[in-house]
Amino acid sequence: MPSSRARRSPYLAPLDMRRISSRLLNWYRQNGRILPWRGHADPYAVWVSEIMLQQTRVETVLPYFEKWMRQFPTVQALANASEQEVLNAWEGLGYYSRARNFHKAAKIVAEKYNGALPRDLDELGKLPGIGRYTVGALASIVFGMDEPALDGNLKRVYARLFDVRETVDSSEGERILWRLARENLPKGEAADFNQALMDLGALICLPRNPRCLLCPVMEECKARKNGTQEIRPVKKAKSETPSYVHAAAVVMKRGRVLLARRPSKGLLAGMWEFPNVRVDGDPAGALTKAMKTAYNLRLRVKRETDPIGMFRHAYTHFKVTVHVFDCELISAVMGEDLTWIPLKDLDEYPMGRVDRQIAETIRQ
Repeated sequence: MPSSRARRSPYLAPLDMRRISSRLLNWYRQNGRILPWRGHADPYAVWVSEIMLQQTRVETVLPYFEKWMRQFPTVQALANASEQEVLNAWEGLGYYSRARNFHKAAKIVAEKYNGALPRDLDELGKLPGIGRYTVGALASIVFGMDEPALDGNLKRVYARLFDVRETVDSSEGERILWRLARENLPKGEAADFNQALMDLGALICLPRNPRCLLCPVMEECKARKNGTQEIRPVKKAKSETPSYVHAAAVVMKRGRVLLARRPSKGLLAGMWEFPNVRVDGDPAGALTKAMKTAYNLRLRVKRETDPIGMFRHAYTHFKVTVHVFDCELISAVMGEDLTWIPLKDLDEYPMGRVDRQIAETIRQ
């Protein structure tokens, strides 16, 4: 049977982590970002920030965080809100499943835990929208536990600090990085250490052109020593992103516009949109037939050669170009997912980015 030494990862030695953590913590206390959720007395505020920061930059999150805390200042306030209110407040942050899961989790915390996040990490990890990283972040920052956290910034820092050759988005790469994070966590300093690594990744250890000469742990960084900092972390090659064409109908009647509600699951679940369909070939020519099939709407395009506009957006796994046409309603079979909305009330209905752009365009 191999010895424990033989099983040890080559990445676990030889770095002076006491020196690294000391330098990093000193740098963080002098240069760390001042953020409204840091040092906040309410754990809920930290929870809000961690959910918003998943796949979203700090600069984008800041105004949303302030607005959210005014609108939903407590777990109970969020739990009592309607899904439409929650999605409307989240609009523009993207990845809307985060908002829906946060809303579900708030209801559980309000009902089962009397409004307080559970300290039991297994229970914490069972809440909707809270994965392994968020458990570590909340455990260390909110509860002061010695738990590692590993988001995109931290993965990049660890991959460079230890010059990790494996792809960081593979199961083996994840295993190595989580082990490095846990093995090298300074006891009693997890909250500041995790946040210091976050800030180092955001300010110094950038994805491209890292600012190594300003890094407080440059001398210890293995990638810097080996000249591999520009090619770390290693990631899987991305496949080509498909592109689709959609045609959307703006149907207006006496100051109201026809909107469709998206299904309760999937992309932009539960949000509102202008009736639209994926098309091949000429968008205007395909629109009327496709609308009858998809929505039971019989429409006439008023001006095929003069559309309202064309809008483009890139989602995580595909790109879309939406051609928008002014349409006249001939007949409709109205269901619960089709409704007439006064133009003045469009802001109250949560929409994806393209549909919000369409709404702004027709109101102008």
